[in-house]
Amino acid sequence: MPIPLVNSIASWFLKKRFHQIELFLKYPNEVQNELLLELVTMAKDTEIGKKYDFESIKNYSTFAERIPVSTYEDYHQVIERSRNGEHNIFWPSPIKWFAKSSGTTNAKSKFIPVSNESLEDCHYAASKDLLCMYLNNNEESQLFTGKSLRLGGSKELYKENGTVFGDLSAILIDNMPFWAEFSSTPSSKVSLMSDWEVKMQAIVDETINENVTSLAGVPSWMLVLLNNILETTGKKNIFEIWPNLEVYFHGGVSFVPYRDQYKSILPNKNFKYYEIYNASEGFFAIQDQNNSSELLLMLDYGIFYEFIPMDTYGTPKEKIIPLSEVEKDKNYAVIITTNAGLWRYKIGDTVKFTSINPYRVKVSGRTKHHINVFGEELIIENAEDAL
Repeated sequence: MPIPLVNSIASWFLKKRFHQIELFLKYPNEVQNELLLELVTMAKDTEIGKKYDFESIKNYSTFAERIPVSTYEDYHQVIERSRNGEHNIFWPSPIKWFAKSSGTTNAKSKFIPVSNESLEDCHYAASKDLLCMYLNNNEESQLFTGKSLRLGGSKELYKENGTVFGDLSAILIDNMPFWAEFSSTPSSKVSLMSDWEVKMQAIVDETINENVTSLAGVPSWMLVLLNNILETTGKKNIFEIWPNLEVYFHGGVSFVPYRDQYKSILPNKNFKYYEIYNASEGFFAIQDQNNSSELLLMLDYGIFYEFIPMDTYGTPKEKIIPLSEVEKDKNYAVIITTNAGLWRYKIGDTVKFTSINPYRVKVSGRTKHHINVFGEELIIENAEDAL
């Protein structure tokens, strides 16, 4: 497809989507409340919907009174039933995929449900929005003249009943629309290899001759790949291999410890870094400005947000508030209700709002890394700053 045509399709999509983004920027709480009622209505005939009488829930306060806050341990049994092929337990549409993520106290691994709706309206919608925001901020971008190098996980099948589990990235790659496959490298076949050493070499071999214009993946693994590429080619920096490389979309872990290492192999002050905040449970926020460390909370991805102020977390005074009540520069634990059937679910992350209009956040740490014995409210962010 000729590049000008790709750019004009992208800019058409961009303008269309920006109207929707403007809607939640202007009316964030209305958009969130409407979304909550949509989720409740959709799931009213599920097992959980009947248990808590979703049909009679008409506002946030009833929802908050009636449905308890949950953790993975609370969900473990119903997720196992769902993985064994039962439907309509916590979400009306069949759940075919489960994103496997690191362990919890009771379970070796977590298996987070991924519905068709969360795949399309959350994860894939976010990928498009990320491009939208980047292109909107960088009109001279030549992103579509080349390919995106994406680094994802491998996939296994859960054999008994045709439900699939694996890394979220592998589920996304496996279900990717054809146009995304066409515009990215390495091929899905290589991306989904399970032997890391073999896969790494295959990615190097497949990508060094491509015109790569963007990178996407977790900073730690991407750094290993880029250093492998330099070693294989004998070049000093990445631009000698991919002169048109212009942006790295990253997430998953804090970028701060890696920044200097990236700058040494990507020595171009115009090179852009764009951060995302996503997890197996959903895609939450996107950097919407160049050279910013703040992420715009995306409010129309089928995720309803609530927060626990960390100064009350785990205490008898613990309180849960909707988005409309958050304050700037305070730490909050994140609770989500999603279009994959997680209801008032603690994801274990803490965020700090850097702006309230619009709602922008920074990930500040994990609830389990939070110490508040004597009101000192120590979080991982403080510890990293001190170090």
